[in-house]
Amino acid sequence: METLDTTTHGLPRDAQSILELAARSMFHLFSSISQGMFLVDRTGRIVWVNEGYKRFLPALGFSSVDQFVGHMVEEVIPNTQMRRVLETGEAFLIDLLTNRAGTFVVSRIPLRDESGDDIIGAIGIVLFDHPETTLQPLISKFALLHRDLDDARRELASQRLQHTGGQRQSKHTFASFIGTSPAAVEVKRQARRAAQTSSPVLLLGETGTGKELLAHAIHAASSRARGPFISVNIAAVPDTLLEAEFFGVAPGAYTGADRKGRDGKFKLADGGTLFLDEIGDMPQALQAKLLRALQEGEIEPLGSNKLIPFDARLIAATSRDLAVLVREGKFREDLFYRLNVLPVRVPPLRERRSDIPALLEVLGEEMASRSGDRQPELSADALALLSAQTWRGNIRELRNVLEQAAMRSDSANIERAQFEQVLKEAGIERIAPAPAAEEGADLSASDPLRPLAEQIAQVERRAIAAAMEATGGNKLAASRLLGISRAKLYERLDNPDRK
Repeated sequence: METLDTTTHGLPRDAQSILELAARSMFHLFSSISQGMFLVDRTGRIVWVNEGYKRFLPALGFSSVDQFVGHMVEEVIPNTQMRRVLETGEAFLIDLLTNRAGTFVVSRIPLRDESGDDIIGAIGIVLFDHPETTLQPLISKFALLHRDLDDARRELASQRLQHTGGQRQSKHTFASFIGTSPAAVEVKRQARRAAQTSSPVLLLGETGTGKELLAHAIHAASSRARGPFISVNIAAVPDTLLEAEFFGVAPGAYTGADRKGRDGKFKLADGGTLFLDEIGDMPQALQAKLLRALQEGEIEPLGSNKLIPFDARLIAATSRDLAVLVREGKFREDLFYRLNVLPVRVPPLRERRSDIPALLEVLGEEMASRSGDRQPELSADALALLSAQTWRGNIRELRNVLEQAAMRSDSANIERAQFEQVLKEAGIERIAPAPAAEEGADLSASDPLRPLAEQIAQVERRAIAAAMEATGGNKLAASRLLGISRAKLYERLDNPDRK
């Protein structure tokens, strides 16, 4: 039986040669693309620097490479951690280094002998020499995630307060508004700015887009967060009861009235926020009284001659076009201008389709939490189908369709056909997902002169599609098969054209 001629580590000769070639290639690659690179021996003495690193020498107090090479690394590079790398054998793949030459993003990697047992030196690489500009997108994304984390912590604290008998608090923060699409990021940016003021906010958008959730979030991020959050759905209260609901009732105001009287929503919201949902449905007779209350900061309970001051921040929301109602004489123009100080348009779901997979994930988690069942897992085809729909009822309709499909499914895995049946029975016009522009394309026939990023993106899309198909749409299994995190898989599914 023929035996392989092996070399170090038992590898075939040609494999060992490839390994050595790869090591040399990677070394030359890092040397050419990095901002600077140097080597130290096992004692920590600098033995080599590349051309890129030479430009840092004057700031470190050296006029030539000959003066720099030969010194112990900690003597010439302040704040370096290279000695720690030599002593522990641990790599520092990403770190910040600041000294008199500037602030840098660096990597420090130990070098071992052929046996892999002994440290023979270390390599230092300057990845970026202006991290404040080069890494600004990453820093901004980290800051946004940190802010959402703070929002989530405040939301948990608010929920604890409610469960322990505290006053009415907001139920949501900006972390509850799911989405990283440009439209979702923009509406959260506008709402965060509105939270920093005390002016009235007008949330405009179709039904089911999350206007009430944003109202809660604005209150939670405002200086009134410790105060009460009181909401009134005007469309759900009979016109004859709205005045009492708003302004309260004096003791014995009419036959059958409570002898102690009853506070209205304005009084209950004192020191906090009053949210008036579906403000476009307010009767005209009450609009004048609302305007007066907002202008004077006082209310007059039903059956009373006494004016009661209040201090509540107003947030209103409507799915109707108030400007049209004003032109038709159905909504007071002066009240419209009073409310329309900080308008925030909440986009419909069809304008942020890339958020649909993340929304389905959160909705599925909520369903599983309520029922105790497994969280539903959607196939890639099902995700594509749902992402293509117009969703006239927006998130509310999306939740309904997901719940119906989950209830009909015998397993946690839900396929496209099941959603098609739900959409058909609900009378929703099904829109087929657009086929990928390059789906099924022969890579060997692709134009090799296209930008490399486009070709890599094409290969990546096909690999993700194959992994999703192989795992039956199980995103966790697909991410493991691809060797990436579940969050990274969601990012690629949300933005398949990312280069």
